[in-house]
Amino acid sequence: MVTIGVLALQGAVREHIRAIEESGAKAIQIKHREQLHEIDGLILPGGESTTMRRLIDSYDFFTAIQEFGEQGKPIFGTCAGLILMANEIEGQDPAHMGLMNMKVARNAFGRQVASFEAELAITHVADDFNAVFIRAPYVLQAGPEVEILATYQDRIVAAKQGHYLCTAFHPELTDDNRVVEYFVTMVKQSLKTLAS
Repeated sequence: MVTIGVLALQGAVREHIRAIEESGAKAIQIKHREQLHEIDGLILPGGESTTMRRLIDSYDFFTAIQEFGEQGKPIFGTCAGLILMANEIEGQDPAHMGLMNMKVARNAFGRQVASFEAELAITHVADDFNAVFIRAPYVLQAGPEVEILATYQDRIVAAKQGHYLCTAFHPELTDDNRVVEYFVTMVKQSLKTLAS
C-alpha cells in the first residue's frame, strides 16, 4: 500500500485524509519535515497561499519539499497548493516552490462570495467531475512540458507536469474521489519507476 502525506499546516487536511483512505492508500498528516521520509507522495492542500508559505518557512519545509519532488516523488497541489507549485505568480515576485512551469493568477475567480461549482471534463480522470471552486486561482500560461487536464471558461484549472499534479478546485470537498484516485495511481507508478 502506498503512503501519501498531507501537509498539515493549514487548509482542508482532514478532508484530504479521508479521500486518500477511500482511494485505497494510507494517509499521514505531515507536521514535521522528517515525516517526508515516510511517504511516497505529498498533497499541498487548499488554504491561503501567503499564510501557507509563511508556515512552510517557519517549519523549515521549503527546501525539504523541493527536494522531495526532485527525487521523483509525486506532489499534488489543490487551490492554494497550485499557487505554491507555480514558478510564476501574476503581480507577485518571487513565486514560491517553482515546481511547475506555469504562471498563475491568485483569487482569479473572485473572493469567497464568488465560490461556485462546475462540471468539468478532466483528462485521465472523468468526463463529469463536479468541481468545487473557492476563491480559486487558475493557470494563465503553461509551459510546453505542462499537460492541461481541464479548463473552465477557457481558463486552465487542472494540469500535470511529470510527477506533479495541480487543480484550482477542491477535489476533497466532494464524495467523488476520482481525482485523488488518479494521484494515488501516479504515486504507484512513480514507485515502480524509482525502483527500476
